[in-house]
Amino acid sequence: MTTRPAAISRALTAAAATLALVLSAAACTTTEAPVAPGARTGVPAATAPPTAALAPYYAQKLDWKRCGTLECADLRVPLDHAAPDPAKDLTIKVARVKARDQAKRLGSLLVNPGGPGASGIDYVRGGAETIGGPGVRRYYDLVGFDPRGVASSDPIDCLDDKALDRFLAADPTPDDASEEQALLTQAKAMADGCEASNPDLVKHLSTADAARDMDILRAAVGDTQLNYLGKSYGTFLGATYADLFPKRVGRVVLDGVVPPDLTSAELGEGQARGFQIATQAYVEDCVTEDCPLGSTPETALKGLDDFFTQVDRNPLPTGDPSAPLLTEGWARLGVAVALYDQGSWGILTDALKEAKAGNGSSLMQLADAYADRRPGGGYDGNLMESIFAVNCLDRPDSPDLSAYETYAKDFSAKAPTWGANLAWGALPCGVWPVKSAVGPHKIHAAGSEPIVVVGTTRDPATIYEWSKRLRDQLDNAVLVSFDGDGHTAYGRSNTCVDSAIDAFYVQGRVPKDGLKC
Repeated sequence: MTTRPAAISRALTAAAATLALVLSAAACTTTEAPVAPGARTGVPAATAPPTAALAPYYAQKLDWKRCGTLECADLRVPLDHAAPDPAKDLTIKVARVKARDQAKRLGSLLVNPGGPGASGIDYVRGGAETIGGPGVRRYYDLVGFDPRGVASSDPIDCLDDKALDRFLAADPTPDDASEEQALLTQAKAMADGCEASNPDLVKHLSTADAARDMDILRAAVGDTQLNYLGKSYGTFLGATYADLFPKRVGRVVLDGVVPPDLTSAELGEGQARGFQIATQAYVEDCVTEDCPLGSTPETALKGLDDFFTQVDRNPLPTGDPSAPLLTEGWARLGVAVALYDQGSWGILTDALKEAKAGNGSSLMQLADAYADRRPGGGYDGNLMESIFAVNCLDRPDSPDLSAYETYAKDFSAKAPTWGANLAWGALPCGVWPVKSAVGPHKIHAAGSEPIVVVGTTRDPATIYEWSKRLRDQLDNAVLVSFDGDGHTAYGRSNTCVDSAIDAFYVQGRVPKDGLKC
Protein backbone atom coordinates (compact mmCIF):
# COMPACT_ATOMS: atom_id res chain seq x y z
CA MET A 1 0.00 0.00 0.00
CA THR A 2 1.08 3.57 -0.51
CA THR A 3 1.54 5.82 2.49
CA ARG A 4 -0.22 9.03 1.75
CA PRO A 5 -2.22 11.26 4.10
CA ALA A 6 -3.48 13.66 1.43
CA ALA A 7 -7.14 13.20 0.53
CA ILE A 8 -7.33 10.69 -2.31
CA SER A 9 -10.63 11.05 -4.07
CA ARG A 10 -12.99 13.88 -4.77
CA ALA A 11 -15.51 12.45 -2.33
CA LEU A 12 -12.83 11.70 0.26
CA THR A 13 -11.24 15.10 -0.31
CA ALA A 14 -14.49 16.83 0.55
CA ALA A 15 -14.94 14.78 3.73
CA ALA A 16 -11.33 15.16 4.84
CA ALA A 17 -11.19 18.87 4.03
CA THR A 18 -14.33 19.50 6.06
CA LEU A 19 -12.91 17.54 8.97
CA ALA A 20 -9.56 19.33 8.79
CA LEU A 21 -11.26 22.73 8.60
CA VAL A 22 -13.35 22.04 11.69
CA LEU A 23 -10.34 20.81 13.64
CA SER A 24 -8.23 23.73 12.54
CA ALA A 25 -10.87 26.24 13.57
CA ALA A 26 -11.12 24.61 16.99
CA ALA A 27 -7.38 24.52 17.59
CA CYS A 28 -5.83 26.71 20.23
CA THR A 29 -3.37 29.23 18.85
CA THR A 30 -0.63 31.01 20.66
CA THR A 31 -0.40 34.78 20.87
CA GLU A 32 3.28 34.86 21.75
CA ALA A 33 5.65 36.62 19.39
CA PRO A 34 7.29 34.37 16.83
CA VAL A 35 10.85 33.23 17.49
CA ALA A 36 13.10 32.74 14.48
CA PRO A 37 14.54 29.24 13.93
CA GLY A 38 18.02 29.03 15.46
CA ALA A 39 17.59 32.18 17.54
CA ARG A 40 18.00 30.32 20.81
CA THR A 41 20.58 27.72 19.86
CA GLY A 42 22.55 29.44 17.15
CA VAL A 43 22.39 28.86 13.40
CA PRO A 44 25.48 27.59 11.58
CA ALA A 45 27.41 30.53 10.17
CA ALA A 46 27.43 28.99 6.71
CA THR A 47 25.96 26.02 4.92
CA ALA A 48 28.33 25.48 2.07
CA PRO A 49 27.63 23.06 -0.78
CA PRO A 50 28.83 19.53 -0.01
CA THR A 51 31.26 19.70 -2.95
CA ALA A 52 32.61 22.39 -5.28
CA ALA A 53 30.90 20.67 -8.20
CA LEU A 54 27.53 21.27 -6.54
CA ALA A 55 28.16 24.98 -5.90
CA PRO A 56 26.30 26.22 -9.01
CA TYR A 57 23.18 24.35 -7.93
CA TYR A 58 23.34 25.84 -4.44
CA ALA A 59 23.77 29.34 -5.89
CA GLN A 60 20.43 29.25 -7.73
CA LYS A 61 17.83 31.96 -7.27
CA LEU A 62 14.26 30.85 -7.84
CA ASP A 63 12.25 32.80 -10.40
CA TRP A 64 8.79 32.79 -8.88
CA LYS A 65 5.84 33.28 -11.22
CA ARG A 66 2.12 33.27 -10.58
CA CYS A 67 0.42 29.90 -11.32
CA GLY A 68 -3.21 30.06 -10.32
CA THR A 69 -3.48 30.50 -6.57
CA LEU A 70 0.22 29.73 -6.07
CA GLU A 71 3.62 31.03 -7.06
CA CYS A 72 5.72 28.48 -8.96
CA ALA A 73 9.36 28.05 -9.88
CA ASP A 74 11.79 25.51 -11.30
CA LEU A 75 14.78 24.15 -9.37
CA ARG A 76 17.68 22.57 -11.21
CA VAL A 77 19.31 19.52 -9.58
CA PRO A 78 21.89 17.01 -10.82
CA LEU A 79 20.75 13.56 -11.87
CA ASP A 80 23.72 12.17 -9.91
CA HIS A 81 24.87 14.29 -6.96
CA ALA A 82 28.18 12.40 -6.88
CA ALA A 83 28.97 13.27 -10.50
CA PRO A 84 27.00 16.36 -11.60
CA ASP A 85 26.57 16.73 -15.37
CA PRO A 86 24.56 19.78 -16.49
CA ALA A 87 23.52 17.91 -19.64
CA LYS A 88 21.61 15.44 -17.46
CA ASP A 89 20.09 17.84 -14.94
CA LEU A 90 16.57 17.29 -13.62
CA THR A 91 13.94 19.93 -12.98
CA ILE A 92 12.16 19.97 -9.64
CA LYS A 93 8.84 21.81 -9.76
CA VAL A 94 8.24 24.01 -6.70
CA ALA A 95 5.25 26.04 -5.49
CA ARG A 96 4.63 28.32 -2.54
CA VAL A 97 2.03 30.31 -0.66
CA LYS A 98 3.75 33.30 0.89
CA ALA A 99 3.56 34.04 4.61
CA ARG A 100 0.75 36.42 5.48
CA ASP A 101 3.05 38.57 7.64
CA GLN A 102 6.13 39.14 5.51
CA ALA A 103 7.55 41.62 8.02
CA LYS A 104 7.78 38.89 10.68
CA ARG A 105 8.35 35.98 8.32
CA LEU A 106 10.26 33.08 9.89
CA GLY A 107 11.34 31.48 6.63
CA SER A 108 9.97 28.69 4.48
CA LEU A 109 8.23 25.53 5.64
CA LEU A 110 8.87 22.75 3.12
CA VAL A 111 6.19 20.06 3.07
CA ASN A 112 5.93 16.54 1.71
CA PRO A 113 2.59 14.66 1.92
CA GLY A 114 3.84 11.11 1.41
CA GLY A 115 3.60 8.37 -1.16
CA PRO A 116 6.29 8.03 -2.27
CA GLY A 117 4.75 9.64 -5.30
CA ALA A 118 2.27 12.16 -3.90
CA SER A 119 2.56 15.70 -5.24
CA GLY A 120 3.75 18.31 -2.78
CA ILE A 121 2.50 21.01 -5.14
CA ASP A 122 -1.02 19.57 -5.13
CA TYR A 123 -0.77 19.27 -1.34
CA VAL A 124 -0.05 22.98 -0.96
CA ARG A 125 -2.62 23.92 -3.58
CA GLY A 126 -5.35 21.92 -1.88
CA GLY A 127 -4.40 22.52 1.74
CA ALA A 128 -2.85 25.97 2.01
CA GLU A 129 -5.52 26.96 4.52
CA THR A 130 -5.22 23.80 6.65
CA ILE A 131 -1.52 22.91 6.60
CA GLY A 132 -0.53 24.15 10.02
CA GLY A 133 -2.41 26.54 12.28
CA PRO A 134 -2.95 30.27 11.75
CA GLY A 135 0.43 31.13 13.24
CA VAL A 136 2.25 28.81 10.85
CA ARG A 137 0.46 30.27 7.85
CA ARG A 138 1.12 33.79 9.12
CA TYR A 139 4.85 33.45 9.58
CA TYR A 140 6.01 30.82 7.08
CA ASP A 141 5.99 30.55 3.33
CA LEU A 142 4.47 27.13 2.63
CA VAL A 143 6.62 25.46 -0.01
CA GLY A 144 5.57 22.29 -1.79
CA PHE A 145 7.61 20.41 -4.34
CA ASP A 146 7.32 17.31 -6.45
CA PRO A 147 10.36 15.11 -5.71
CA ARG A 148 12.41 13.83 -8.62
CA GLY A 149 10.54 11.32 -10.75
CA VAL A 150 7.19 12.33 -9.23
CA ALA A 151 4.18 14.13 -10.73
CA SER A 152 5.52 17.20 -12.59
CA SER A 153 9.24 16.75 -11.78
CA ASP A 154 10.58 14.63 -14.67
CA PRO A 155 8.03 11.91 -13.83
CA ILE A 156 9.02 8.31 -14.33
CA ASP A 157 6.69 6.51 -16.74
CA CYS A 158 6.68 2.72 -16.68
CA LEU A 159 3.38 1.47 -18.09
CA ASP A 160 0.75 2.86 -20.41
CA ASP A 161 -2.71 3.37 -18.96
CA LYS A 162 -4.12 0.01 -20.04
CA ALA A 163 -1.07 -1.87 -18.77
CA LEU A 164 -1.28 -0.03 -15.46
CA ASP A 165 -4.96 -1.00 -15.23
CA ARG A 166 -3.95 -4.64 -15.67
CA PHE A 167 -1.25 -4.32 -13.03
CA LEU A 168 -3.64 -2.88 -10.44
CA ALA A 169 -6.49 -5.26 -11.30
CA ALA A 170 -4.30 -8.35 -10.89
CA ASP A 171 -5.12 -10.86 -8.17
CA PRO A 172 -3.11 -9.59 -5.15
CA THR A 173 -3.54 -12.81 -3.11
CA PRO A 174 -2.60 -15.70 -5.42
CA ASP A 175 -3.97 -19.09 -4.42
CA ASP A 176 -1.84 -21.41 -6.56
CA ALA A 177 1.28 -21.56 -8.74
CA SER A 178 -0.46 -20.34 -11.88
CA GLU A 179 -1.82 -17.27 -10.08
CA GLU A 180 1.63 -16.61 -8.61
CA GLN A 181 3.12 -16.68 -12.10
CA ALA A 182 0.44 -14.31 -13.36
CA LEU A 183 1.27 -11.87 -10.58
CA LEU A 184 4.98 -12.25 -11.31
CA THR A 185 4.30 -11.36 -14.94
CA GLN A 186 2.68 -8.12 -13.86
CA ALA A 187 5.53 -7.35 -11.44
CA LYS A 188 8.09 -7.83 -14.20
CA ALA A 189 6.05 -5.64 -16.53
CA MET A 190 6.29 -2.79 -14.00
CA ALA A 191 9.98 -3.29 -13.29
CA ASP A 192 11.01 -3.75 -16.92
CA GLY A 193 8.86 -0.84 -18.04
CA CYS A 194 10.49 1.54 -15.58
CA GLU A 195 13.96 0.60 -16.79
CA ALA A 196 13.12 0.60 -20.50
CA SER A 197 11.46 4.01 -20.48
CA ASN A 198 13.82 5.71 -18.00
CA PRO A 199 17.22 3.93 -18.09
CA ASP A 200 19.15 6.77 -16.39
CA LEU A 201 16.49 8.15 -14.08
CA VAL A 202 15.55 4.75 -12.63
CA LYS A 203 19.02 4.50 -11.07
CA HIS A 204 18.70 7.80 -9.19
CA LEU A 205 15.30 7.83 -7.51
CA SER A 206 16.27 6.80 -4.00
CA THR A 207 15.11 8.78 -0.99
CA ALA A 208 18.71 9.86 -0.40
CA ASP A 209 18.73 11.44 -3.89
CA ALA A 210 15.53 13.32 -3.06
CA ALA A 211 16.92 14.45 0.32
CA ARG A 212 19.98 15.94 -1.38
CA ASP A 213 17.66 17.77 -3.78
CA MET A 214 15.81 19.13 -0.75
CA ASP A 215 19.01 20.67 0.60
CA ILE A 216 19.49 22.51 -2.67
CA LEU A 217 15.89 23.73 -2.37
CA ARG A 218 16.57 24.86 1.22
CA ALA A 219 19.41 27.00 -0.06
CA ALA A 220 17.35 28.32 -2.97
CA VAL A 221 14.58 29.61 -0.69
CA GLY A 222 17.23 31.39 1.39
CA ASP A 223 17.09 29.39 4.63
CA THR A 224 20.21 28.37 6.54
CA GLN A 225 18.27 25.57 8.24
CA LEU A 226 15.49 23.34 6.93
CA ASN A 227 12.03 23.85 8.39
CA TYR A 228 9.97 20.88 7.31
CA LEU A 229 6.71 18.98 7.69
CA GLY A 230 6.88 15.41 6.45
CA LYS A 231 3.86 13.13 6.59
CA SER A 232 3.90 9.39 5.99
CA TYR A 233 6.66 8.63 3.43
CA GLY A 234 7.61 12.29 3.92
CA THR A 235 8.97 11.24 7.33
CA PHE A 236 11.38 8.86 5.61
CA LEU A 237 12.51 11.74 3.41
CA GLY A 238 12.85 14.11 6.36
CA ALA A 239 14.73 11.61 8.53
CA THR A 240 17.09 10.83 5.66
CA TYR A 241 17.74 14.55 5.23
CA ALA A 242 18.44 14.93 8.94
CA ASP A 243 21.01 12.13 8.85
CA LEU A 244 22.75 13.57 5.78
CA PHE A 245 22.66 17.20 6.97
CA PRO A 246 22.15 17.17 10.77
CA LYS A 247 23.55 20.67 11.32
CA ARG A 248 21.06 22.05 8.81
CA VAL A 249 18.00 20.77 10.66
CA GLY A 250 15.71 23.57 11.79
CA ARG A 251 12.15 22.92 12.92
CA VAL A 252 11.34 19.48 11.59
CA VAL A 253 8.15 17.49 12.26
CA LEU A 254 7.79 13.87 11.13
CA ASP A 255 4.16 12.69 11.34
CA GLY A 256 3.12 9.08 10.64
CA VAL A 257 6.58 7.53 10.52
CA VAL A 258 8.22 5.20 8.01
CA PRO A 259 11.60 4.42 9.64
CA PRO A 260 14.46 4.25 7.10
CA ASP A 261 15.77 1.03 8.66
CA LEU A 262 12.64 -0.98 7.76
CA THR A 263 13.25 -3.85 5.37
CA SER A 264 10.73 -4.55 2.63
CA ALA A 265 9.31 -7.45 4.65
CA GLU A 266 9.06 -5.34 7.81
CA LEU A 267 7.23 -2.63 5.89
CA GLY A 268 4.71 -5.11 4.51
CA GLU A 269 4.17 -6.89 7.81
CA GLY A 270 3.73 -3.64 9.70
CA GLN A 271 1.28 -2.23 7.19
CA ALA A 272 -0.68 -5.48 7.21
CA ARG A 273 -1.05 -5.19 10.99
CA GLY A 274 -1.91 -1.50 10.70
CA PHE A 275 -4.66 -2.07 8.16
CA GLN A 276 -5.98 -4.96 10.27
CA ILE A 277 -6.24 -2.68 13.30
CA ALA A 278 -7.94 0.01 11.20
CA THR A 279 -10.32 -2.57 9.73
CA GLN A 280 -11.25 -3.76 13.21
CA ALA A 281 -11.99 -0.17 14.23
CA TYR A 282 -14.08 0.30 11.07
CA VAL A 283 -16.22 -2.81 11.57
CA GLU A 284 -16.81 -1.91 15.21
CA ASP A 285 -18.19 1.39 13.98
CA CYS A 286 -20.03 -0.17 11.04
CA VAL A 287 -22.13 -2.51 13.18
CA THR A 288 -23.54 0.36 15.22
CA GLU A 289 -25.86 1.04 12.30
CA ASP A 290 -26.92 -0.93 9.22
CA CYS A 291 -23.67 -2.71 8.36
CA PRO A 292 -23.68 -4.75 5.13
CA LEU A 293 -20.95 -7.06 6.41
CA GLY A 294 -22.56 -8.41 9.58
CA SER A 295 -24.26 -7.49 12.83
CA THR A 296 -21.27 -7.95 15.17
CA PRO A 297 -17.63 -6.96 14.75
CA GLU A 298 -16.65 -10.63 14.44
CA THR A 299 -19.21 -11.44 11.74
CA ALA A 300 -18.53 -8.16 9.93
CA LEU A 301 -14.80 -8.87 9.79
CA LYS A 302 -15.50 -12.34 8.41
CA GLY A 303 -18.01 -10.76 6.04
CA LEU A 304 -15.31 -8.53 4.58
CA ASP A 305 -12.96 -11.49 4.13
CA ASP A 306 -15.76 -13.44 2.44
CA PHE A 307 -16.53 -10.46 0.21
CA PHE A 308 -12.95 -10.32 -1.07
CA THR A 309 -13.07 -14.08 -1.76
CA GLN A 310 -16.34 -13.71 -3.66
CA VAL A 311 -15.06 -10.82 -5.76
CA ASP A 312 -11.95 -12.82 -6.57
CA ARG A 313 -14.13 -15.61 -7.94
CA ASN A 314 -16.84 -13.43 -9.49
CA PRO A 315 -15.80 -9.83 -10.23
CA LEU A 316 -18.56 -7.24 -10.14
CA PRO A 317 -19.66 -4.92 -12.95
CA THR A 318 -18.52 -1.31 -12.57
CA GLY A 319 -20.18 0.51 -15.43
CA ASP A 320 -16.73 1.80 -16.46
CA PRO A 321 -15.90 0.63 -20.02
CA SER A 322 -12.15 1.02 -19.35
CA ALA A 323 -12.33 -1.19 -16.24
CA PRO A 324 -15.62 -3.06 -16.56
CA LEU A 325 -15.01 -5.50 -13.69
CA LEU A 326 -14.26 -4.88 -10.04
CA THR A 327 -11.61 -7.51 -9.35
CA GLU A 328 -10.20 -8.35 -5.95
CA GLY A 329 -7.26 -6.08 -6.73
CA TRP A 330 -9.49 -3.08 -7.36
CA ALA A 331 -11.79 -3.96 -4.44
CA ARG A 332 -8.94 -4.04 -1.94
CA LEU A 333 -7.70 -0.65 -3.12
CA GLY A 334 -11.20 0.76 -2.71
CA VAL A 335 -11.56 -0.53 0.84
CA ALA A 336 -8.03 0.47 1.84
CA VAL A 337 -8.34 4.07 0.74
CA ALA A 338 -11.33 4.67 3.01
CA LEU A 339 -9.42 3.32 6.01
CA TYR A 340 -6.96 6.22 5.85
CA ASP A 341 -9.46 8.58 7.49
CA GLN A 342 -12.36 7.66 9.75
CA GLY A 343 -14.36 10.48 8.14
CA SER A 344 -14.60 8.23 5.08
CA TRP A 345 -16.01 5.15 6.81
CA GLY A 346 -19.57 6.07 5.86
CA ILE A 347 -18.56 6.34 2.21
CA LEU A 348 -17.06 2.86 2.44
CA THR A 349 -20.18 1.39 4.06
CA ASP A 350 -22.38 2.76 1.28
CA ALA A 351 -20.01 1.39 -1.37
CA LEU A 352 -20.01 -2.04 0.27
CA LYS A 353 -23.82 -2.05 0.41
CA GLU A 354 -23.90 -1.47 -3.35
CA ALA A 355 -21.23 -4.10 -3.95
CA LYS A 356 -23.08 -6.68 -1.87
CA ALA A 357 -26.09 -5.97 -4.09
CA GLY A 358 -24.00 -6.70 -7.19
CA ASN A 359 -22.90 -3.19 -8.19
CA GLY A 360 -19.16 -2.49 -7.99
CA SER A 361 -19.25 1.09 -9.30
CA SER A 362 -18.84 2.99 -6.02
CA LEU A 363 -16.05 0.74 -4.77
CA MET A 364 -14.34 1.17 -8.14
CA GLN A 365 -14.57 4.94 -7.72
CA LEU A 366 -12.79 4.60 -4.39
CA ALA A 367 -10.11 2.46 -6.05
CA ASP A 368 -9.76 5.12 -8.75
CA ALA A 369 -9.20 7.67 -5.99
CA TYR A 370 -6.45 5.58 -4.44
CA ALA A 371 -4.62 5.28 -7.76
CA ASP A 372 -5.19 8.86 -8.98
CA ARG A 373 -7.15 7.26 -11.82
CA ARG A 374 -9.86 9.11 -13.69
CA PRO A 375 -13.22 7.33 -13.96
CA GLY A 376 -13.38 6.13 -17.53
CA GLY A 377 -9.63 5.57 -17.72
CA GLY A 378 -6.35 7.48 -17.55
CA TYR A 379 -4.26 8.65 -14.61
CA ASP A 380 -3.72 12.13 -13.22
CA GLY A 381 -0.24 11.36 -11.93
CA ASN A 382 2.35 8.63 -11.71
CA LEU A 383 1.86 7.66 -8.06
CA MET A 384 1.37 3.96 -8.78
CA GLU A 385 4.63 3.82 -10.74
CA SER A 386 6.87 6.14 -8.74
CA ILE A 387 6.03 4.33 -5.51
CA PHE A 388 7.82 1.24 -6.82
CA ALA A 389 10.62 3.23 -8.45
CA VAL A 390 11.47 4.76 -5.07
CA ASN A 391 10.61 1.93 -2.68
CA CYS A 392 12.39 -0.76 -4.66
CA LEU A 393 15.62 1.24 -4.67
CA ASP A 394 15.34 1.90 -0.95
CA ARG A 395 14.16 -1.61 0.01
CA PRO A 396 15.02 -4.43 -2.41
CA ASP A 397 13.32 -7.78 -1.89
CA SER A 398 13.76 -11.42 -2.89
CA PRO A 399 13.32 -12.69 -6.48
CA ASP A 400 12.23 -16.07 -5.07
CA LEU A 401 8.47 -16.67 -5.10
CA SER A 402 8.79 -18.96 -2.09
CA ALA A 403 9.86 -15.95 -0.02
CA TYR A 404 6.49 -14.29 -0.65
CA GLU A 405 4.66 -17.51 0.15
CA THR A 406 6.41 -17.44 3.52
CA TYR A 407 5.64 -13.74 3.97
CA ALA A 408 1.98 -14.39 3.19
CA LYS A 409 1.76 -17.16 5.77
CA ASP A 410 3.57 -15.18 8.46
CA PHE A 411 1.77 -11.88 7.83
CA SER A 412 -1.64 -13.55 7.71
CA ALA A 413 -1.11 -15.08 11.14
CA LYS A 414 -1.06 -11.53 12.52
CA ALA A 415 -3.33 -9.82 9.99
CA PRO A 416 -5.76 -12.28 8.38
CA THR A 417 -7.55 -9.76 6.16
CA TRP A 418 -4.50 -7.97 4.77
CA GLY A 419 -1.49 -10.23 5.34
CA ALA A 420 -1.29 -11.97 1.97
CA ASN A 421 -2.13 -8.77 0.10
CA LEU A 422 0.74 -6.84 1.69
CA ALA A 423 3.11 -9.80 1.40
CA TRP A 424 2.74 -10.15 -2.37
CA GLY A 425 2.62 -6.37 -2.87
CA ALA A 426 6.41 -6.16 -2.69
CA LEU A 427 6.97 -8.60 -5.57
CA PRO A 428 8.08 -5.88 -8.05
CA CYS A 429 10.95 -5.07 -5.67
CA GLY A 430 12.15 -8.66 -5.99
CA VAL A 431 12.63 -8.27 -9.74
CA TRP A 432 13.69 -4.62 -9.80
CA PRO A 433 16.41 -4.03 -12.39
CA VAL A 434 18.68 -1.77 -10.29
CA LYS A 435 19.87 -1.88 -6.70
CA SER A 436 20.71 0.95 -4.34
CA ALA A 437 24.08 1.06 -2.62
CA VAL A 438 22.44 2.19 0.61
CA GLY A 439 19.45 0.03 1.54
CA PRO A 440 17.66 0.06 4.91
CA HIS A 441 19.72 1.66 7.67
CA LYS A 442 19.29 3.30 11.06
CA ILE A 443 19.07 7.07 11.32
CA HIS A 444 20.74 9.04 14.11
CA ALA A 445 21.12 12.64 12.85
CA ALA A 446 23.82 13.30 15.44
CA GLY A 447 24.11 16.99 16.30
CA SER A 448 20.72 18.04 14.96
CA GLU A 449 18.25 20.42 16.55
CA PRO A 450 15.30 18.65 18.28
CA ILE A 451 13.10 16.73 15.84
CA VAL A 452 9.41 16.21 16.66
CA VAL A 453 8.04 12.74 15.84
CA VAL A 454 4.27 12.22 15.81
CA GLY A 455 2.48 8.86 15.94
CA THR A 456 -1.20 7.80 15.82
CA THR A 457 -2.14 4.70 17.80
CA ARG A 458 -4.46 3.17 15.16
CA ASP A 459 -2.80 4.48 12.02
CA PRO A 460 -3.43 1.94 9.22
CA ALA A 461 -0.46 2.75 6.99
CA THR A 462 2.29 3.75 9.44
CA ILE A 463 1.86 1.83 12.66
CA TYR A 464 2.40 3.60 15.95
CA GLU A 465 5.41 1.51 16.96
CA TRP A 466 7.31 2.89 13.96
CA SER A 467 7.10 6.39 15.43
CA LYS A 468 8.55 5.11 18.69
CA ARG A 469 11.22 3.22 16.74
CA LEU A 470 12.46 6.34 14.93
CA ARG A 471 12.28 8.52 18.06
CA ASP A 472 14.51 6.00 19.83
CA GLN A 473 17.03 5.98 16.97
CA LEU A 474 17.34 9.74 16.59
CA ASP A 475 19.91 11.37 18.87
CA ASN A 476 17.71 14.40 19.56
CA ALA A 477 13.96 13.81 19.20
CA VAL A 478 10.69 13.88 21.11
CA LEU A 479 7.52 11.82 20.56
CA VAL A 480 3.97 13.20 20.46
CA SER A 481 1.27 10.49 20.49
CA PHE A 482 -2.33 10.78 19.29
CA ASP A 483 -4.70 8.12 20.59
CA GLY A 484 -7.01 7.82 17.61
CA ASP A 485 -7.83 6.52 14.15
CA GLY A 486 -6.65 7.42 10.68
CA HIS A 487 -3.39 8.18 8.96
CA THR A 488 -1.21 10.92 10.56
CA ALA A 489 -2.30 13.38 13.24
CA TYR A 490 -1.22 17.01 12.75
CA GLY A 491 -4.08 19.01 11.27
CA ARG A 492 -6.60 16.16 11.44
CA SER A 493 -6.69 14.95 15.05
CA ASN A 494 -7.22 17.31 17.99
CA THR A 495 -6.17 20.59 19.55
CA CYS A 496 -3.57 18.92 21.77
CA VAL A 497 -1.49 17.78 18.79
CA ASP A 498 -2.11 20.90 16.71
CA SER A 499 -1.25 23.36 19.49
CA ALA A 500 1.97 21.54 20.36
CA ILE A 501 3.18 21.49 16.77
CA ASP A 502 2.10 25.06 16.05
CA ALA A 503 4.01 26.29 19.12
CA PHE A 504 7.08 24.36 17.97
CA TYR A 505 7.03 25.97 14.55
CA VAL A 506 6.22 29.51 15.70
CA GLN A 507 8.00 29.81 19.07
CA GLY A 508 10.48 26.97 18.80
CA ARG A 509 8.90 25.44 21.91
CA VAL A 510 9.78 21.74 21.81
CA PRO A 511 6.90 19.53 23.00
CA LYS A 512 7.48 17.41 26.07
CA ASP A 513 8.77 14.00 25.08
CA GLY A 514 5.99 11.47 25.57
CA LEU A 515 3.15 13.99 25.24
CA LYS A 516 -0.09 12.01 24.85
CA CYS A 517 -3.07 13.55 23.08
